[in-house]
Amino acid sequence: MPKRAYTVSDIYNMKFDDMKFTEKWKDSFGEPARTGVWLVWGGSGNGKTSFSLQVAKYLTQYGRVAYNTLEEGASKSFKLALEREQMHQAGNFIIINEDTDTLIKRLGKRRSPDIIIIDSFQYFGLNKQQYIHLKEAFANKLFIFISHAEGKLPEGRTARFVKYDADIKIWIEGHKAFITSRFGGGMPFTVWEEGASEYWTQMNEEL
Repeated sequence: MPKRAYTVSDIYNMKFDDMKFTEKWKDSFGEPARTGVWLVWGGSGNGKTSFSLQVAKYLTQYGRVAYNTLEEGASKSFKLALEREQMHQAGNFIIINEDTDTLIKRLGKRRSPDIIIIDSFQYFGLNKQQYIHLKEAFANKLFIFISHAEGKLPEGRTARFVKYDADIKIWIEGHKAFITSRFGGGMPFTVWEEGASEYWTQMNEEL
């Protein structure tokens, strides 16, 4: 059976449950939908984990957040990142280490997380069809994928497909997040002030 067709008026009259971001968050992200896909990518040592934890902490006011730390696991480096971002202050936040099948089972339960951060996309191992199925099966969730980079692009064909599909695309370089959002915003987001200042000062001197 074909899917329903909509008129322009139908779309105009739809009500969406947005996240009412404020201050620097609104400047960078706009007012995002509570569901969909974000993609974060960048080279090692540029601040992806710190940025993702800052986002996770902020998003706990909008729902239950699960951080799937497949790549770092319960390591010392991840512990230091949690301490640095003071994640003990975040309610509605859990840390998991689950493959695709285990995570899908979790998401099928009542009161499962509303927001799932997956670090990293490469360790999670989805192909294009699996990604589409996950997104469609849990259309009431927000997925935030963290990806390795290959040059200035996400690493791998599937990750690059997700980049084009994602509602918010976030490139991390020199402890700054450069954000392209379908919901407004667009201002760069500073992850670590001192590190960003040092990196971008050096970059400008080299030009």
